[in-house]
Amino acid sequence: MANKIPHQINVHQYWAWAVAIFFTFLSSCKPENIQEGTKPMYFDLAGYFKSNTAKLHKLNHPTQKTVMHNGLSQTKTVHIDNWGLELGLFIQSDINKPAWRDRYSVQSGKDGSIVYMAKTPELKTREVVITKNKDKSIKWIMIYNASKNLLYQTNEVLGYIPDSIYTIKKTQHVRFLGTNKYFIKGTLN
Repeated sequence: MANKIPHQINVHQYWAWAVAIFFTFLSSCKPENIQEGTKPMYFDLAGYFKSNTAKLHKLNHPTQKTVMHNGLSQTKTVHIDNWGLELGLFIQSDINKPAWRDRYSVQSGKDGSIVYMAKTPELKTREVVITKNKDKSIKWIMIYNASKNLLYQTNEVLGYIPDSIYTIKKTQHVRFLGTNKYFIKGTLN
């Protein structure tokens, strides 16, 4: 009787994963290109979220966190130790890099909203919508990110209501491997 290997590795699938991971890391290795001492041209997303992460860390409130992957969902109440990591996608969506000056159009709405829209398709952060209360404090922030290359396509919708809720909705299609859908919702208690 021949021995059967219970989990055979598909060589083509292995290499497809390896190449996808390589290009994902390669595309994320771009320099920050930030100049100290210059005034941000657009709303300072990175600064805003860094100050919020420090505040959330200090408050240490329990968070009801729901994570969904391709329809399978799990909800737990957790204490988040690293808010910078938890809200990292928001911080990474900052549009104030010197090379991106004048690469976003700015529109103001009557409701106190400001909309930043990418003028060119190669910019990952496609749109940022910030709505403020009458006292000029942030009411909510929505960020739309998209990136695409020969191996994968990713779309992200990030939502944030200060001291209340954050959401991350991500759809990623990797060539030869298919599509994954993620949804994360954190509700501060």
